[in-house]
Amino acid sequence: MSPVAVTEAWAEAPLRQFVEDARVELALLLHVSGQVLGQAGFQRRMDVMSACALAAGINATAAELGRMLDGKPFGALHYGGKAKQTFLAGTETKRGHYLLFCVFDERASLGIVQLYFGEFRHRLAAAAPEADGPSTPLNEHFEGELNRNLAALFGRP
Repeated sequence: MSPVAVTEAWAEAPLRQFVEDARVELALLLHVSGQVLGQAGFQRRMDVMSACALAAGINATAAELGRMLDGKPFGALHYGGKAKQTFLAGTETKRGHYLLFCVFDERASLGIVQLYFGEFRHRLAAAAPEADGPSTPLNEHFEGELNRNLAALFGRP
């Protein structure tokens, strides 16, 4: 099993259980702003940061496209490649809205990932403590970090 690392202890058990049950290769739990809350399977910090930035951007784009086309944000997103597939979906807790992004191969299926995502949502919501007050997840350097990560990801200085 991939090691799980989290920035908030309450998120560790639900994320670990999801990774184990769904047999995903990579998993990210992140705030909709792109800040990582937990990860499994990633070997480098830059990969985590880049994947978070891209997942947050994809989610924001899909939500807005859904509003434009259907009057409501699109839900979960799936990409089925030849060897790898991805799944991105949102979930609510007492502390706010989060995203789960994962990558899986032939050892899992979309149906299995969706099944265990449903269980993950309930576990995460139950584990989340009450919010201390208004949430301000972005630190003062967030925009600069995001731009540097996107530039590095796309090979720009």
